[in-house]
Amino acid sequence: MDDAALRQRAIELWNQGVAFHMRGDFKNAIALYGESLDVYPTAEAYTFRGWAFRFLGRVDDAIGECRKAIAVDPDYGNPYNDIGSYLMSKGDLDGAVEWFAKAKAAPRYEPRHYPFMNLGRLYAAKGMVLRAIEEFEGALAFKPGEPSCLEMIKRLRVQLH
Repeated sequence: MDDAALRQRAIELWNQGVAFHMRGDFKNAIALYGESLDVYPTAEAYTFRGWAFRFLGRVDDAIGECRKAIAVDPDYGNPYNDIGSYLMSKGDLDGAVEWFAKAKAAPRYEPRHYPFMNLGRLYAAKGMVLRAIEEFEGALAFKPGEPSCLEMIKRLRVQLH
């Protein structure tokens, strides 16, 4: 198979993995992501395999998969955001900040507003209300009217008075 055919087959396997993932069948999803990676390594397959590991409580493995994704495609922002989220779940708020910042700066990222929202939540948790509001407002620039952002800004502004 040529390179394009290998990549196409890897995408098919990844899509099958995503289908299992969305049904909550993480073990089969992980197996299919692995098959996809064996055919043609992509940042998406590593990132999603990490996400599946996270659902199984394997946070350190999830972080490792995201690091592999970044090595394959440093322009893909999702694994940066995911590492930040995983670090937050471990209580490492300070360590998460740089990863969300990298996600915000990544050339290829969807949904673009997520790292802003995550930083907003992080700063809110640290009591940094103005910084949190700025991040939620940044998210709204990419997703105007996002209800959770509007609600968080409303709650945070109450804290300023």
